[in-house]
Amino acid sequence: MIPAEMDAWVVARPGPIATGPLERVRLPVPQPGPGEVLVEVEACAVCRTDLHLTEGELPPHRPRTVPGHQVVGRIVACGEGRTGLAPGSRVGVAWLRWTCGQCRYCHRGAENLCPWSTYTGWDADGGYADYLTAVANYVYPLPDDVPAERLAPLLCAGIIGHRALLRSDLPPGGRLGIYGFGSSAHLTAQVALWMGATVYVMTRSEKARALATELGATWVGGATDTPPEPLDSAILFAPVGELVPVALAALDRGGTLAVAGIHLSDIPSLNYDAHLFRERSLRSVTANTRADGREFLEIAAARPPRVATVAYPFDAADQALRDLAGDRVEGSAVLSTFSSL
Repeated sequence: MIPAEMDAWVVARPGPIATGPLERVRLPVPQPGPGEVLVEVEACAVCRTDLHLTEGELPPHRPRTVPGHQVVGRIVACGEGRTGLAPGSRVGVAWLRWTCGQCRYCHRGAENLCPWSTYTGWDADGGYADYLTAVANYVYPLPDDVPAERLAPLLCAGIIGHRALLRSDLPPGGRLGIYGFGSSAHLTAQVALWMGATVYVMTRSEKARALATELGATWVGGATDTPPEPLDSAILFAPVGELVPVALAALDRGGTLAVAGIHLSDIPSLNYDAHLFRERSLRSVTANTRADGREFLEIAAARPPRVATVAYPFDAADQALRDLAGDRVEGSAVLSTFSSL
């Protein structure tokens, strides 16, 4: 039986996390529209994008939005029309909620750039709730035999990290620098290592440096330290614009820096010779395509990564975001609405 109401967290007053912008509320259980499914949430991983939205660094697209876009759950109802999915199916709901399918970006396989794209937990209520709706064509089938806690971070941290790795143009056996080592970075590092890369990690967190070493990084250092050899590619996961010139200066000739975050503080002035000359490149990463998601989840199924998680009860969503803001989470924070997590 689907209840009439559910527990949820909403962004009531966007602002610094210390001011309590999240509010625990009771909401009606949403009804799936045509082509949509209703998903009962098992777990939802906590993303830095949720923090940016909660603190107002990402302008809210609607008032009192339920955040969360790394959702593992089961379909309990389907809207009108063919969805290709049945109640009881286990699925993942990710950041990209819908694209138009008609614009020139969608037609060329770049649906992540669709001007009319919408996003889970920003344009529509997300997974900090007992239930959410999702567009059936945008959810990912998930295995039944893997704990939800391990699957949830794959749905954004993993997928976005995978796209950032593609955007970094890492050559076979290349040297990859990773700046910031949180939820997404620790998964991306493992994929790069499987590909035969040498991985260098720069981060301010001592716990994150220890995790990077444990996962197989060749060298770890502070956020602004210079790696021991020039990098072929680099990915900036930390939302710190001041690290862009640091990372560019660490690149070898022809190297590429990919900036993975949806929000970045201001970038200082760049010096052409020191940061860009000799065909060094600076690239952004904007969301992902469904093809990116399917490709990464296939990789993760074939070679399951170690997913470092910190579990939080559903009641502690605000604490999870406070810990994320304070760099107190090693790996991925995950909210659970079920004791079976």
